[in-house]
Amino acid sequence: MADTAKTPGLRVGLIGLGAMGRHHARVLRALDGVELVAAADPVGDVHDALGGIPLVPDVEQLLEHRLDYAVVVCPTAHHEPVGLALAEAGVPALIEKPLAHDVAAATRLLEAFESRGLVAAVGHIERYNPALQSMRARLEAGELGDVFQVATRRQGPFPHRIADVGVVKDLATHDLDLTAFVTGSDYRTVSARTTNKSGRPHEDLVTILGDLDSGVIANHLVNWLSPLKERVSIVTGDLGCFVADTLTADLTFFANGSTRTQWDAVSAFRGVSEGDMTRYAIAKREPLTVEHEAFRDAVEGKPNASIVTLRQGLRAVVVAEAVLESARTGQTVPAV
Repeated sequence: MADTAKTPGLRVGLIGLGAMGRHHARVLRALDGVELVAAADPVGDVHDALGGIPLVPDVEQLLEHRLDYAVVVCPTAHHEPVGLALAEAGVPALIEKPLAHDVAAATRLLEAFESRGLVAAVGHIERYNPALQSMRARLEAGELGDVFQVATRRQGPFPHRIADVGVVKDLATHDLDLTAFVTGSDYRTVSARTTNKSGRPHEDLVTILGDLDSGVIANHLVNWLSPLKERVSIVTGDLGCFVADTLTADLTFFANGSTRTQWDAVSAFRGVSEGDMTRYAIAKREPLTVEHEAFRDAVEGKPNASIVTLRQGLRAVVVAEAVLESARTGQTVPAV
């Protein structure tokens, strides 16, 4: 079906039409102010996502379409060569997470775009989930008081489309990035354990314990081995806890029922009890659409466009590699 009732504008190219690329194509075709002019994928449009939009086999031919920016959704191992080709051509890019397969490649991408003054971002889509955005705003407003812990669970069946990285770089990078996002704090050290139970080359389960610069403790359970699909983030503080379910974009607050005292002599923390529970009514727009709107606005030079920078994307890869090093050595390692 042809795209209607939208304002064309920036000329956009898409690299990759797989399971995630088809959703990027859908959003771009409907996004006001942009025109998806062509896509590149050597396998073809297997999901029939383009609806007649030109398809080429590689990024070199895609660049012939005079792009204002590109969206990179190919396998992680190809992010570096594709991204470098775009940077060399002076084309801004939104690159799916993780930014690259290792720190060296991610650093080269960062330098390539920054040295040319090009807008570039990483598709850490959880930052655009309405539950996490609401949680972050409430944490910044002090609604939880002092934050003690961030705990996440991200598990489900193995996605057969993933073959070039393991669960740490493909899936746990969501949790590593969103924890830094909602707390405004970075990882200092990590300790991790991994397993490989499915017979594939990479790890398919990881547990992570991290210390943040702010003193917050983070722990993450991530795997591709569970028939139960979960995407839950819990932040606990001295006034209660927030629970964000990013599958449903629900945010719930569980209040600490203990009465706070202003008497200094007895105001030391003495424990909690069950208090009120509140599920917030929040607007639930598709995170992928919000992400694309933010990048479009950044390319247009609009102020306050909320993108995930390549430096932030690089940071997630750095912490992910520290996680893998900890799992290999059995030691707690610096996340630097």
